[in-house]
Amino acid sequence: MSIALMWEARAVEGRGDDLLAWARAQELSGEPLRRETFRAPQDRVLVITWWDAPLDADLPELAEPSPELVTRLVHRWRFESVESVESR
Repeated sequence: MSIALMWEARAVEGRGDDLLAWARAQELSGEPLRRETFRAPQDRVLVITWWDAPLDADLPELAEPSPELVTRLVHRWRFESVESVESR
């Protein structure tokens, strides 16, 4: 079964590049199948990791950044893959 762990944080105004650099530098104690990092307006950063594991597996996740870097606690979600369609 494939699951995706999503980690999303919003940086203090003007610190989006710092938060992005911080997230990209974070190492996990395990190797995901895939890892993608995104940025969005309002200095938000999103990291998605894919794992071959059950939904309730104990998996490594990105930590909380320093409070001086973010405006709120990190949002985290787990999703179970139910379908994957490849584009041509």
